[in-house]
Amino acid sequence: MNRLHLQILMTHHKQYMQRCIQLAQKGAGYTAPNPMVGAVLVYDNMIIGEGWHQQYGEAHAEVNCIRQAIQNGHTNELQHSTLYVSLEPCAHFGKTPPCADLIIKHQLPKVVIGCRDPFTEVNGKGAEKLKAAGVEVTVGVLKKECEELNKRFFTFHQKQRPYIVLKWAQTKNKKIAAPINPLASAAQRLFICNNFTNRLVHQWRSEEASILVATNTALMDDPQLTNRYSNGKQPVRLLLDKELRVPSSAKLMNDDAATIIFNYHKHQEQGQPEYYKIAENASAVHQIINALYQKNIQSVLVEGGSKLLQSFIDEGLWDEARVITNEELIVDEGLNSPVLQNHQQIGEDQILSDTLKVYRNLKS
Repeated sequence: MNRLHLQILMTHHKQYMQRCIQLAQKGAGYTAPNPMVGAVLVYDNMIIGEGWHQQYGEAHAEVNCIRQAIQNGHTNELQHSTLYVSLEPCAHFGKTPPCADLIIKHQLPKVVIGCRDPFTEVNGKGAEKLKAAGVEVTVGVLKKECEELNKRFFTFHQKQRPYIVLKWAQTKNKKIAAPINPLASAAQRLFICNNFTNRLVHQWRSEEASILVATNTALMDDPQLTNRYSNGKQPVRLLLDKELRVPSSAKLMNDDAATIIFNYHKHQEQGQPEYYKIAENASAVHQIINALYQKNIQSVLVEGGSKLLQSFIDEGLWDEARVITNEELIVDEGLNSPVLQNHQQIGEDQILSDTLKVYRNLKS
């Protein structure tokens, strides 16, 4: 194959892999702890089947893709088609049978893979199984984009910890909240985001496996910590309440979503809420992150307060920070916003009066 033909082939590969990524994103908020995966089946430069992993525990992308091709009357074309898939097909029995076996069963001659699966039960085994059966396998098409798609999944399996997103809203003069007043009620909460940005935050919640706040935020704001203005699974609500000061009447204690309370005094894994005892002489942040890894919770959205957010920053335990600034609101007094370290801005968006800036941790 000459260089021109190779370039044309790679262009086609990238186009179909980009479609795989688009399909995979449809599963956002529904597939965890599994990754998001998309698949496209191509015969004679025509897509004859598409699929994505739609729900944890249900059929994988490859299964849905091949099933659609058969339903569309393309059974005879399978043996002459190329399967594009954003993540390496599994080769083990989990909630569903191995996708590699299905590919071999239908005698698909070529498989193009976006990136390898870091999960130890797969990690190269799927590709090798296909090659051993005579399937022509290409790996690494849009590799960075496919890894970015499943950054939570990759972080969890490669770094043995959840993917950590920090989020806060601040006034134009970088205040995150009104002054702490022990007599204040939830009605005195400082609202910073506009309604459009607030709905975006609820979408973020649906995309993460858990959401974390600390005692003062729970007492002052009485948040529900649900994604009630968006679709998708409810995140597990996490509360760092060392001395168990938050009352049982708090909204995050209700049955709308599971809740885990990290504290110094009580350990109880049954019932709602769940209590998880941590040691007083060790980093609470590290203990929470280790507990989430043990519980197979692959991502966490840290929403506050300022001290908790700064603890994650100071200990270098964060991957992404999303900072919302109300460009019109100024308060004379209040709690200062956290201060990022070792960061790089990777995105910015304007939402009416709010500016959203996204940063990544250069040392994570």
